[in-house]
Amino acid sequence: MYLTLKAFHIIAVISWMAGMLYLPRLFVYHAASKPGSEQSETFKVMERRLLNFIMTPAMAVSWILGVALAIQGHWMSTPWFLAKFVLVIALSAMHGFFSRWVAEFARDRNTHTEKFFRIVNEIPTVLMIFIVLLATVKPF
Repeated sequence: MYLTLKAFHIIAVISWMAGMLYLPRLFVYHAASKPGSEQSETFKVMERRLLNFIMTPAMAVSWILGVALAIQGHWMSTPWFLAKFVLVIALSAMHGFFSRWVAEFARDRNTHTEKFFRIVNEIPTVLMIFIVLLATVKPF
């Protein structure tokens, strides 16, 4: 059962990360479009659907299966897992920021620049690298 849960956890994480890497890229292009334009309205639909139908369900499944795996594997008190857990919380916080920005764009109230979103776009990548390294190498 552990390996089956692990497989579905990996699938959910891949789905979540696909959105976490793509949504801020949409923000870059959306920030460059004129509010109320046809292009802006298209981005609003894309962002909302990506967040609500892919990212949020994938995040929920990732968390549920991740906690189940940690309990089954007796990882909860290991140092590498605790470090990974903190980074997953940070990734979840980024998801929260993305949700807020989707709502701001939906109301044509974005206050951030393309450059801001280009920088934000790198944060999930860095978090993902460290999370994967901790989960696979278990360095401590």
